[in-house]
Amino acid sequence: MFELINPESADSSVKGLLDATQRQLGRVPNLYRAMANSPKALEAYLAFRGALQGGLLDSKMNERIALLVAQMNACDYCIAAHYFRGQKIGLSVQELQDTRNGFSNTPKIHAALTFIRDVVNGRGVVDESSRTMLITSGWSEAEIGEIVAHIALNVFSNYFKQIADPLLDFPAAPELAS
Repeated sequence: MFELINPESADSSVKGLLDATQRQLGRVPNLYRAMANSPKALEAYLAFRGALQGGLLDSKMNERIALLVAQMNACDYCIAAHYFRGQKIGLSVQELQDTRNGFSNTPKIHAALTFIRDVVNGRGVVDESSRTMLITSGWSEAEIGEIVAHIALNVFSNYFKQIADPLLDFPAAPELAS
């Protein structure tokens, strides 16, 4: 388990990054405190995350991507964090559970979740039919680009969690019904 850097006693460069985390999220989760052991990794992660905020995708879609990617990568910390955040921004428990299963009753969202599963399972290689399905469901190429960027951002945080193994500081997500 990586050391959890205390924002109050961190050196000035790391403290600035943790303060930026506090501003972005309203708190400094343990994952970020562990990532602070590598200031450049935390700086890159925050910059990537910040660049995607306010993009074409709404916050609910961002959380759906994060939650599905975390589920696919068996990242309990990230599942808990994004389940918690999803509830805070208005996703229902059913929507959150459906997302974890790669499903939505809304055809456009379902097409995106299917594409996300294809990207993660194929490690970036997808059939033309997967891309076509997104376009015919109403997703623009710019939005698809952001979906891929969100997948990459979340794979990074999932993998980092698996290596750093920070203590869970979010309520655990409920078991996934199959």
